[in-house]
Amino acid sequence: MADVTPKVAVDGVGKRFDGERGDAVRALDDVSFSVQDGEFVCVVGPSGCGKTTLFRTIAGLETPTEGSVRLDGDPVTGPGTDRGMVFQGYGLFPWRSVAGNVAFGLEQQDVPTAHRGRRVEEMLDLVGLAEFADAYPKSLSGGMKQRVGIARALAVDPEILLMDEPFGSVDAQTRDMLHQELLDIWATTEKTVLFVTHDVSEAVTLADRVVVMAADPGRVREVVDVDLSRPRTRTDPAFADYVERVRALIGE
Repeated sequence: MADVTPKVAVDGVGKRFDGERGDAVRALDDVSFSVQDGEFVCVVGPSGCGKTTLFRTIAGLETPTEGSVRLDGDPVTGPGTDRGMVFQGYGLFPWRSVAGNVAFGLEQQDVPTAHRGRRVEEMLDLVGLAEFADAYPKSLSGGMKQRVGIARALAVDPEILLMDEPFGSVDAQTRDMLHQELLDIWATTEKTVLFVTHDVSEAVTLADRVVVMAADPGRVREVVDVDLSRPRTRTDPAFADYVERVRALIGE
């Protein structure tokens, strides 16, 4: 059978930042892994392991010093509408309504007004916020703001959803609810998801595979396949075994 081209291929990526005194900080060193179409992959690791730098490189916001990132075999040369991004800081426009925030990317693409309106309705329905279309961000809870962020990222129909610690600012109960909602959205849309987190339990809850990184410089220590059926419960001994395994890898 012919090899299937990965949706995302990170190949030997290194990233060096030059310091003010001419010294260099090596954030990433020879990072390689791939993500298949429709897969949910989490990236975890200790502080300073370059998770966010890696995310920004895949997003096209940073250029690697060495190596390459490819999407469907094509090199990443900058940001693109094939990648929807969700950040920990919600990044919503306070002067725009919920519907207006979701519509923003569609407006940038000059999508006709009628189609844009239908797409916004569809996305708000998907994230359970249809009745809040006319509300403004200041009236929303943290979990609701992040659901608006997810709807906005999905509105332009990207092939890949890139998420950088998106639930880091919400309480534990809201986070658990958002996990299930995100998995439901993933199942409905069949998007490829790359999710950066510092929370090992969150990674084991969500991911098909977990990319475990090491620090100084940032590099891949191991990729762990999470062979658990969904929904997953934290009281399951097998779940706890995966969490312990990933934590041990981070601590090495």
